[in-house]
Amino acid sequence: MSSNPIDSPPTAHSVSPFPVHSRLLLVDDEPLILEGLSRLLTARNYDVVTANGGRAALVAIGKQQFDVILLDLGMPDLNGNEVLRFIADRGIDTPVIVVSGESAIDAAIRALRGGATDFVRKPYEPEELLRRIDNTLIQRRLERENNHILQRLQQSEKWHRFLVNSSPDFIYTLDVEGRFTFVNDRVESLLGYRRDDLLGQHYSLLVHEDDLGRAEHIFNERRAGDRSVRNQEIRLKCNPGMRRPRLMNGLCKSVELTATGMYDEQASAFEQRFIGSYGVAKDVTERKQAEETVHYQAYHDLLTGLPNRALFRDHLGLMLAQARRNQQPLAVLSLDLDHFKVINDSLGHTVGDELLLAVSARLRQCLREGDTLARLGGDEFAVLLPTLVSRSDVEHICRKITQALSKPVHVKGHEVYISVSIGACVTPEDGEMIDSLIRQAEIAMYQAKSRGRSRLQFWESGMQAPYSERMQIEADLRRALVHNEFVLFYQPQVDALSGEVRGFEALLRWWHPQRGMLSPGEFIPVAEEAGIIVPIGDWVLNQTCAQIAAWRAAGLPPVRVSINISARQLETPDFVETVMRALQVYSLDGKQLELEITESLLMRDFESNAIKLGRLSASGIRLAIDDFGTGYSSFKYLSRFPIHTLKIDQSFIQELDREENVSIVNAMVAMGRGMHLNVIAEGVESEAQLLRLQQMQCHEIQGYYYSPPVSAHEASELLSHSMRGFARGDRLATG
Repeated sequence: MSSNPIDSPPTAHSVSPFPVHSRLLLVDDEPLILEGLSRLLTARNYDVVTANGGRAALVAIGKQQFDVILLDLGMPDLNGNEVLRFIADRGIDTPVIVVSGESAIDAAIRALRGGATDFVRKPYEPEELLRRIDNTLIQRRLERENNHILQRLQQSEKWHRFLVNSSPDFIYTLDVEGRFTFVNDRVESLLGYRRDDLLGQHYSLLVHEDDLGRAEHIFNERRAGDRSVRNQEIRLKCNPGMRRPRLMNGLCKSVELTATGMYDEQASAFEQRFIGSYGVAKDVTERKQAEETVHYQAYHDLLTGLPNRALFRDHLGLMLAQARRNQQPLAVLSLDLDHFKVINDSLGHTVGDELLLAVSARLRQCLREGDTLARLGGDEFAVLLPTLVSRSDVEHICRKITQALSKPVHVKGHEVYISVSIGACVTPEDGEMIDSLIRQAEIAMYQAKSRGRSRLQFWESGMQAPYSERMQIEADLRRALVHNEFVLFYQPQVDALSGEVRGFEALLRWWHPQRGMLSPGEFIPVAEEAGIIVPIGDWVLNQTCAQIAAWRAAGLPPVRVSINISARQLETPDFVETVMRALQVYSLDGKQLELEITESLLMRDFESNAIKLGRLSASGIRLAIDDFGTGYSSFKYLSRFPIHTLKIDQSFIQELDREENVSIVNAMVAMGRGMHLNVIAEGVESEAQLLRLQQMQCHEIQGYYYSPPVSAHEASELLSHSMRGFARGDRLATG
C-alpha cells in the first residue's frame, strides 16, 4: 500500500459542520493511514472508529451504526469489495466512500456498482477528502429528511384514504364530463355498486329519473363562479342486481348532497379552468322515511288509513273554495255507528277494530270518485260530498250507506249487526265556515240518534242550543277539577241480618256554582266523551283514601270503601301503580279499598285486565263486580278473576215482587255464595225486599231502605254507632 498521503494538518478554519453527531468508521490495513485519518477527522469533531482490516470492519458494522464508512479495497484478510457485498446483502444504508490506491477505472466502477457512494483515489488532498465526507453527510441528511417527509406523506395519504373510505358518507370526484374519477368504499353498502362499477361512468347512472333535471345543478357540472351547492336533496338509484337487500330500503336512497367545483390553480385568475367537481352525499333515507311517517300519522287515522280530522279540514277548505267559484253546493256528513260501544265492550277491542275496518271498506264503496271519507275518532266518520245538484243527492248516497251497513259483518267468528246515524249540512244555506259545517253535521248526527238512530238528519238552526249546553258542561267540568267543586257522598253497605255497617260506596257529586248539586248521570257521559274521566277518577281514588285515613285518625273502626272504576282508568298503562301509590301516600291497608268494575268492562280486554287485577288483589285490594246480571260475561270467565264481591244490580231487586225475578236473584245469590264471594244487593228500598234477600242468605244490603248517600260527617256518625248496628227505627231519613 502507498505511503500516508496526509502531510499536514487541516487549516484552522476547517471545522466540521457535523460535530459529535456524526460517527465515521475508518477501514484500512495500514496503521499509519488509520492513525493519520483518525487524527484528521477527530480534529473535525467527528466520532471516529477504526478497523485494521475487512474482518474487523464486519465486527464493527455488526455492533453499531455509522454515518459514513471510509473503506480501503486492497486488504489481505477481506478486501473492500467483499465488505461492500456484506453491507449490501444486509440492506445496511450507511454510505461508503472507497479510498483506494487502485488506479484502474474498472476498480472504481466495480466499487460503485457494489454500493459505494463515492470513490477517492490515493494519494489525495486532506481538504478534498474532508469535502467528500461533508458532501456525503449532507446528502445522507437530505435523504433522511426526504424519507421522513415521504413517510409522513405516505402516512397522511394512508389516513386520508382510511378516513375517506371509512366515512359514513358517499364521497366522489367527477371529471369535466361528469364521469366518476373516484368513489369511496361507502358506495357499495349504500347503493350496491362496487367502486370499479362506477369509475368512468356518468353520474346520471345513479340519479333517479325524476331528479335528472335538478342533477346538473346539484352535481356542479361546468359551473364557474357559483362554486358549490350545499345540503341539496336528491334520490340515487341502487344497483338493481344487488343481492343484499338488507343494505337498502327500496330501490332508491335519499341523500343530502354538498358539491364543490374544482378549478386549475395554475390558470389565470380571470380565466378559471374547470377540471371537475368533488362531492359528499349523506344518506338521509331513514330520516326522510321518519318524516314521511310522522307526516302521514299527522294527517291519517292509523287503524283505517283514512284521512283524519286535520286532513278532512284541509280537503273541506279546498272544496269550499271550488264550490264558491263554480256556484255549486257541497255537503258534509257526520256518521256514528249505533251501539258500537256495546259491541266493543262485550267482544273486545280487537273485534271492534276489525269491525271499523270492515265499515270503512263498505263506506268507500258507497262514495263517488272525488268524495272524501275520514275517520274523526272512535266510531265517528265524516264524508265530504262536493259537486252536488240538490239535497236529493245527499239522501241517495246516505241510503246506499245505510243499506250497505245493514248487512251483517262477520268478524273473528262473530256475526255482528250494526247501523249508522247520519247528520248532514249543505252549503251555502247552512254556512260556509269549515269548523261550523263539521260541528253542525255532528249536532245533526246526535239529533238522529236521539230520534231513533239508523237515520239521516239534516241540520236545522234550532239544534244549536242543546249542543252548546254540552260544550258548556265540558268547559265547566275542566274548571271543576281546578276549583275542587267535586264532593264524595257515602252510602252504607249493611249486614243483611245484624244491620252492622260493613262498608261504604263512595259516590261522586258535583257542586256546580250555578246549577247546584249534580248527580253523575248529568256529567259523567260528557266527561267520558271529553277524555277527562281519568283525572276525575284519580281525584275520587285519592279523596277516598284520604277519608279512610281521616276516619282512622279519628279512632273510628276500620271499614272498607268501594269506588267505581271507568274503562278509561283501567286501560291506562300505569293504573296499578296509581292505585298502589294512593294507598302508600295514606298508609292504608289494601283490604280497606274495594274497586267496582262492571262485567262488560271486565271482559273488554280479558288478558290485560286479568294481569292488572291480579296484581291489585295480591296487594290485598278487594275487587267487586258492579251491576251484576246486566253484562255479557260467563261464570267460567268470572272464575278466572280474583273477585271478592258480587253486587246484584238494582233492576233485579226492584222487581222482587215478581216470581220469575225471585228465581233469578236467588240463583245469583246462590252462585255468589258457591264461589265464596260476598254478595251485596243494590237498590233495596222496602222491608219486603229485605225479607226476601234475608231468606236467600244475601250477605249485605245497600239502598235507601237503610240510608241514602250521606256526607263524610254523617258517615262518621254511622261508623261510631256501627257496633250496635241498625235497628229498623234507626234508619236515616231519605229526604
